Amino acid sequence: MRRVVVTGMGMVTPLGTGIEHVWGRLRNGESGIRRIEHIEAGDLKAKIAGIVPRGAGKGELNAEAFVNSKEHARIDDFILYAIAAAQEALEDSGYVPESEESREMAGVVIGSGIGGIGTISANTQAMLQKGTKRVSPYFIPASLINEASGHVSIRHGLKGPNHAVVTACATGAHAIGDASRLIMFGDADVMLAGGTEAAVNRITIAGFGNMNSLSTAFNESPWRASRPWDKDRDGFVISEGAGVLVLEELEHAKKRKARIYAEVLGYGLSGDAYHISAPDRNGAGAYRAMKSALRHAGVGIGDISYMNAHATSTQAGDYVELNALKRLMDESGANYKGLKVSSTKSATGHLLGGAGAVEAIFSILAMRDNILPPTLNLENPEFPFPIDLCPHEAQETEIRNVLSNSFGFGGTNAVLVFGKGR
Repeated sequence: MRRVVVTGMGMVTPLGTGIEHVWGRLRNGESGIRRIEHIEAGDLKAKIAGIVPRGAGKGELNAEAFVNSKEHARIDDFILYAIAAAQEALEDSGYVPESEESREMAGVVIGSGIGGIGTISANTQAMLQKGTKRVSPYFIPASLINEASGHVSIRHGLKGPNHAVVTACATGAHAIGDASRLIMFGDADVMLAGGTEAAVNRITIAGFGNMNSLSTAFNESPWRASRPWDKDRDGFVISEGAGVLVLEELEHAKKRKARIYAEVLGYGLSGDAYHISAPDRNGAGAYRAMKSALRHAGVGIGDISYMNAHATSTQAGDYVELNALKRLMDESGANYKGLKVSSTKSATGHLLGGAGAVEAIFSILAMRDNILPPTLNLENPEFPFPIDLCPHEAQETEIRNVLSNSFGFGGTNAVLVFGKGR
């Protein structure tokens, strides 16, 4: 089987745009969560979100740097975020396909959990208020989830596999795992893979809010709201952004002397077959996905130095994930002191379909720099398992292999294992 490595990365997040800028803020324990001001939030239960900083300043997303004003008006923000993250990832990798053959062996797998829901909502309102003629002719292509992959492939002339994953909050991780297998099986030499989301709008927040899924207890102190594993957690914080990785066949990367961040060692998938929106309380699905990823990687849980947890700051989900991890470690006899765990959602909020890709990047950067990103707001841990949850501050430690979890509505689970590039 062909080996797959990571040679480029790009991201757009509530902490800013650009991997080094975002990583610096994350290491420093800064939060990207703030009060919602760009839309009317007075009647919403949750009045906070992780919002991408926009503008021309350092770390801000300047749309004009990626699309002209006419094109910007014709796409939803989830597509814009994917375009920006993909461009950074390609530039970071230094990869430029120079022949028709190389373009045909380079593809894109970028997914989204919800896609262009802001565009759908706006055009629905326009039709109801002003009639069908006010529906934009660009409404459909601006809303379709696979248009993120489509725009990226067109802009860069990538004619290989063109695919989109839609698995709720596991989307980004599934996209990376699926893309890696396309390379392993010889369908491509290079793939751009990741996830994107732009769902910070009234209808999405109202929907999640009426499910009682969102944090509402910290509307006056947004930076405190996302608090995985803390006894005062009361729901997740909805966020937006994108993460894209350049995946490459190892020999292809070595031939062009590419910088190698990491190797994709394992990818595990499972279904809870339990409930449409709640996790299986015994964590069997998460356990099986982690076990499968480790089996494919050829390593045990005792060989993992750092786990980036899915932990969203919900009552049930945080409990389930740690229980699944505890079961895995107890069965293997692994030393609890050898594993560090944190949830970077404490700083970014939950990017839904973009989360898995952004957190995969954080995991790789942690391994690159031997720095564990912190879990913010972990003041009173509710589950005192003997696992270091990296509270409050970043830690320095030697990191060998990393594991990143992503779980989604419908009981879908995806787990990635990365090792240091060799």
